[in-house]
Amino acid sequence: MCIGIPMRVVAGSDVTAQCERRSATSTISLMLVGPQPAGTWLLTHLGSAIRVLKAEEARAIDDALAGLAEAVEGREFECLFADLISREPELPSHLRDN
Repeated sequence: MCIGIPMRVVAGSDVTAQCERRSATSTISLMLVGPQPAGTWLLTHLGSAIRVLKAEEARAIDDALAGLAEAVEGREFECLFADLISREPELPSHLRDN
């Protein structure tokens, strides 16, 4: 299983950026997404940015990761999945009867 981690650009160059998540910083390759300004949210995996994120999407991913950690520890986690709990699941359009 591969997990992407949202990180925020603090400073960068054309090919790498210093990014942070929860006070931890890492050097992240920007080769797949190009140069990004400070404040940009990135989805990172194994030291590389794989996609630029909107702040809301970064927060949803971060909440989901926190929810998984809470569930593993046997603590309440439902509030971290509010966007999923309050809606009915939907089939992708190619699987629906139109």
